[in-house]
Amino acid sequence: MSLVTSSNALAIKLQSRDSTREPTWVRYTLLTIALIFFLSCLILPLILVFVEAFRQGINVYFNALINPDTLSAVKLTLLTAAIAVPLNVVFGVAAAWAVAKFQFRGKSILTTLIDLPFSVSPVIAGLMLVLIFGMQGWFGPWLMDHDIKILYAVPAIVLATVFITVPFVARELIPLMEAQGTEEEEAAIVLGASGWQTFRKVTLPNIKWGLLYGVILCNARAMGEFGAVSVVSGHIRGETNTLPLHVEILYNEYTYSAAFAVASLLAFLAIITLILKTWVEIRQEKQNNRNDSAVS
Repeated sequence: MSLVTSSNALAIKLQSRDSTREPTWVRYTLLTIALIFFLSCLILPLILVFVEAFRQGINVYFNALINPDTLSAVKLTLLTAAIAVPLNVVFGVAAAWAVAKFQFRGKSILTTLIDLPFSVSPVIAGLMLVLIFGMQGWFGPWLMDHDIKILYAVPAIVLATVFITVPFVARELIPLMEAQGTEEEEAAIVLGASGWQTFRKVTLPNIKWGLLYGVILCNARAMGEFGAVSVVSGHIRGETNTLPLHVEILYNEYTYSAAFAVASLLAFLAIITLILKTWVEIRQEKQNNRNDSAVS
C-alpha cells in the first residue's frame, strides 16, 4: 500500500513539474526580452551618463563638481535628506508599530494615508504646498505678515521631500512587524519591561534590517526627488537648487558636460544604494533563516 502511495505521489510530482515546464524557445525568448530591456533601459543610460561626463576631460569634470553652485546644491541636498530621513524614520516606526501591534478604529485609514504619496504625483504634492503656503494660499498672508518664509525656501523643500518619502520606512516595517506578531512583546511586558525597554530590546533587534532597508530607500528618494521640489523651490541658483534641479538648469543652458558631471553624482548614489540594498537583503535573509532554524 505504501509503495503504491509513493508511486502515485511521485507521478503527481513529475506531472506537475512537466505541466509547469515551458519549451526551450519560450524560456530563451523571455530571457532575451528581459536582457534587452535591462541593457537598454538601465545599463546603457547609466554608462551614457559617465561617458558624457568625462567626454571633455577630467579637468572639465572636476571643475563642474567644484563649481560654487554645484557645491551649494550638494549641501542643500544633503541637508534636506538629513532632515527628511530621520523624520520619516520616527514616523515610519511609530506608524508601523501602531498598525502591526494594535487594533484601533481608523486603522485602515492610517494605512491608506501612508500610501497616499505613492498615488499622488510629486508635482501635485508640490502644488498642494503652494496652495497652503503661497501668497494666495491658506497661510500665505499670515506668514507674510510675520515675515516667515516657507515657499521658495529650504522649509518648503524639506516639507515636499518629507511628504514624498513618507511611505518608504513604514511600508518596509508594517509587513515585517505583522509577520513577527506580538508574542515576544507581550512576554517582555509580563516580565516587567517598560514600553521603551520592550521596543529597544525586543522589537528593534527584530526589525533592524528592515528598518535599515527602508532608510536606504528613503534616503535615495530624498536625494533624487525632482517634481515636488521643482514646484516649491523657486529655482534660485545657489540657494534653493538641489542636485536634480541643478542638473536641469545646466542642461537647459547647453552646458552638457557639466550637467552630466553633476548627474554622475546621482548615478553614484544610485549604485551605492543598490549595493547597500543588496547587502541588507542578504543579511535579512540570513536572519530569517536563522529564525526559522531556531523555531524548527
